[in-house]
Amino acid sequence: MFQSRRHFLTSLSALTGTALLPNSQAVQAQPARPQPISCNAYTWNTFYARAKKQWMADPDEALSHYVKTGLTAYEPSFSNAEEVRKLAPYLSKYRLTMPSLYVNSTLHRADEAPKSIEAALAIAEAAKPLGTTIIVTNPSPIQWGSDADKTDADLTEQARNLDRLGAELRRRGLTLAYHTHAPEHRQAAREFHHMLLASDPGNVSLCLDAHWVYRGSSNSQVALFDVVKLYGKRIVELHIRQSKNQIWQETFGDGDINYRRLATELKAQHVRPLLVLEQCLEKGSPDTMGPVEAHKQDLAYAKDVFAGLMS
Repeated sequence: MFQSRRHFLTSLSALTGTALLPNSQAVQAQPARPQPISCNAYTWNTFYARAKKQWMADPDEALSHYVKTGLTAYEPSFSNAEEVRKLAPYLSKYRLTMPSLYVNSTLHRADEAPKSIEAALAIAEAAKPLGTTIIVTNPSPIQWGSDADKTDADLTEQARNLDRLGAELRRRGLTLAYHTHAPEHRQAAREFHHMLLASDPGNVSLCLDAHWVYRGSSNSQVALFDVVKLYGKRIVELHIRQSKNQIWQETFGDGDINYRRLATELKAQHVRPLLVLEQCLEKGSPDTMGPVEAHKQDLAYAKDVFAGLMS
């Protein structure tokens, strides 16, 4: 899945009880009013791929389907600033907001990080006039699909560059949200924890992808809710996906992760993140409906589960 997500994003030209540092819960102020529930582009890519189609090959066809679901906000992925400019007229045409976007980055290599940071900043500057406030990034692994782990030197370099990117975005009035897939939660989640503990909470917030934390921690809700306890105040965005018996489902509903408990715990911490649906498909997922009907169901269930965060 990691490799296919990286390919998708490119084709658009993706625990242990570690002690808290004193300021690790500090973060920029949460928005006063929750934004509409958004949805990530990657979920649509998986539905379209199942039908042997390519998401956004025809933007009019794709986004006309998107808005039929009732969704009014969209989280796309970009490889460069020109893609932002090309999407802008379609956002206006379909009356879609873009409160957040996703960019790839390579930050663990000193020779590659400056160019990666420069590209992310150019994308952010192009998107800010469109209403974007959150830039989500998941620093790439050493090799997609492999079990190779970064060295301590890699992690030190990556955290330094993640903080640098966050500081530059902050100066531009934007928020950097650190995102993970499964690999960052291997080896006692050393990569995940170091990115947050070695960065300034004012520069680096958290996009909590609940299911990747769960799956990356050997399908552990204990690990997921420990993350919420440790870093809850840094969560500015939540990626929402559900599985049953560890297989992603077509629609967001009851399953392996107790999202009602998650909503309750976030509310108790007075955290109101941007809610972003990402109910993707994988091998073994049910095949009973198309993306429009699936996302209508996702949106209805999410409004029920997260009602306390949207009031």
